[in-house]
Amino acid sequence: MSDRTYDDPPADGRLLPWTGEGGKPCYVLGDGTGYVSRLADQLESVQLGMAGELIDHAAELLTEHRLTDLELHYLARRLTESLREVKRVAESRGARLPSG
Repeated sequence: MSDRTYDDPPADGRLLPWTGEGGKPCYVLGDGTGYVSRLADQLESVQLGMAGELIDHAAELLTEHRLTDLELHYLARRLTESLREVKRVAESRGARLPSG
């Protein structure tokens, strides 16, 4: 009998770029060639691309020095959201690197 709970990541599972109910992490098992893995690859690519675009947009807005407090707050929230997604991609990819 295993002491592992559903909150524990599977040793050979891939962390997916989306969460489940209640914000819990989702994982997929397999060799990385299945439908869910390919879908995760596509979503990660979109997330990384959007993060790059958001960084460029933020740099432009901050250069202008004309943001209202509300606009600055909105920008900070979007950057935080994007950073969280990019961190998740990095964790997922780092966990799949061969150890040794």
